[in-house]
Amino acid sequence: MEKAWWKESVVYQIYPRSFMDSNGDGIGDLRGIISKLDYLKELGIDVIWLSPVYKSPNDDNGYDISDYQNIMDEFGTMEDFDELLQGAHDRGLKIVMDLVVNHSSDEHAWFAESRKSKDNPYRDYYIWKPGKDGELPTNWGSVFGGSAWQYDEATDEYYLHLFSKKQPDLNWENKKVRQEVYEMMTWWLDKGIDGFRMDVINFISKDNSYPDGEVHGDNKYGDGSKYFMNGPRIHEFLQEMNKEVLSKYDVMTVGEMPGVNAEQGKLYTGTERNELNMVFQFEHVDVGNGPGGKWTPQPWNLTELKGILAKWQYGLAEDGWNSLYWNNHDQPRAVSRFGNDKEYYEKSAKMLATCLHMMKGTPYIYQGEEIGMTNVAFESIDDYRDLEILNMYNEAVNELGKDPNEVMQAIYKRGRDNARTPVQWDDTENAGFTTGTPWINVNPNYKEINAEKVLQDSNSIFHYYKKLIQLRKENEIVVYGKFDLIYEDSEQVFAYTRTLGDEKWLVVCSFADESVNFELPDHLSYKEAECVIGNYEDAPQKIDSFELKPYQALVYKLN
Repeated sequence: MEKAWWKESVVYQIYPRSFMDSNGDGIGDLRGIISKLDYLKELGIDVIWLSPVYKSPNDDNGYDISDYQNIMDEFGTMEDFDELLQGAHDRGLKIVMDLVVNHSSDEHAWFAESRKSKDNPYRDYYIWKPGKDGELPTNWGSVFGGSAWQYDEATDEYYLHLFSKKQPDLNWENKKVRQEVYEMMTWWLDKGIDGFRMDVINFISKDNSYPDGEVHGDNKYGDGSKYFMNGPRIHEFLQEMNKEVLSKYDVMTVGEMPGVNAEQGKLYTGTERNELNMVFQFEHVDVGNGPGGKWTPQPWNLTELKGILAKWQYGLAEDGWNSLYWNNHDQPRAVSRFGNDKEYYEKSAKMLATCLHMMKGTPYIYQGEEIGMTNVAFESIDDYRDLEILNMYNEAVNELGKDPNEVMQAIYKRGRDNARTPVQWDDTENAGFTTGTPWINVNPNYKEINAEKVLQDSNSIFHYYKKLIQLRKENEIVVYGKFDLIYEDSEQVFAYTRTLGDEKWLVVCSFADESVNFELPDHLSYKEAECVIGNYEDAPQKIDSFELKPYQALVYKLN
């Protein structure tokens, strides 16, 4: 396995709007991030992944970009960005930017030109189609609800938007579009950034025959995903991007790829393939999806979760590389989803951290995860800000007549705004996030859960994360060791070993809220078991057979 700095790193994701507000307008900004660089240095992370900070009308919280080489007014200026980059580099931290090039904003200069006329030189920068027999060009539904096609009167045609209608899809078949993207990427890399997290990058190649998608359940629209996910020219485009841009710099790349499996993951990240370093897959965060996807949540089971994570661990064991994450700006809070945020709140938060950080791959921490932030349950739909939530609620309640309470329960469990409430810095008003009115309400539990409190407590979740990060830095086995799952059929225990040369570590994590008996498998022998980290005060010395407490996590070095 080739060594690389990005394999040995721990990444911290910042969602700037909710991180820290420096000027009292209620919106997090670049100067707010600058003010917290020492906090991140203290945690021990290596890389900051910055969600989009580019100029944007903010229809989808900055994932609709109107100018790729400019900063959103609410976030500050390019001078602020340069200062942030310098401040991070001075502390030995790297910065990875979000690259959003499946689509732009409809307020981007290219689109303003594109929609003017059919023979405009920019027409072909986007995907335009005439209607079919008085109907839409295809029956595809948008990821955010409604049709994926928007009619534009000026030229009597439709443009494709897989997300919001203010996010028209770029036409990657057009070489000029690709060149524009590569030039923009080069501009940022020359500025000194350390890589890209690429938003829905496996959507950029579409099946050019544009067939209708299958209609599922009571959906009005068809599922076109097999015609735009991992499309016909995706590898060609990524290899071209690598050749034209990425190969010229020592940077980290991670592709967000819904609908990707481990076999495809190997193609995207294989060393000889010259595409990307790693991908974000979604299989494990889709556990518990019901017939209506995440909005019909169902109980999930541990064997399914383990099976998916192990499949990726084995799939990319020899070639390629995994990203490890429980949550991000699009997912509910890890401790509320996979742990127990009530009785075993702190124990389960630490257990989840252990389980993830001890696997093979690059771990990602989402802002607030290190202090144990939880999901939120706002009473009214009016308190929510996420376009996806609002569209879904409107469709479910107003069009399909579903019970508003049931719909709200699904939002509490799986809505994206769970991750977007402001970071809880202290117990002062608005959790110390802003002196103004926050753009979205703070989670009311900020008096109990906040950074100031956990920094002062050496047994806190924050200090536990710090220790896990330190272990990764000091022990090559955590980065490069071989992963092997044990007890794959257990619905209560997630256990595995890591092996590097003669060294072997055992990781045992309980996902149960009662005590469970653990027996060491016969094929594992040891003279002495040294506990490296655990989330309870005491750890059994003899590990042939012992009682695992609720949500207990233990890591042993087997000598």
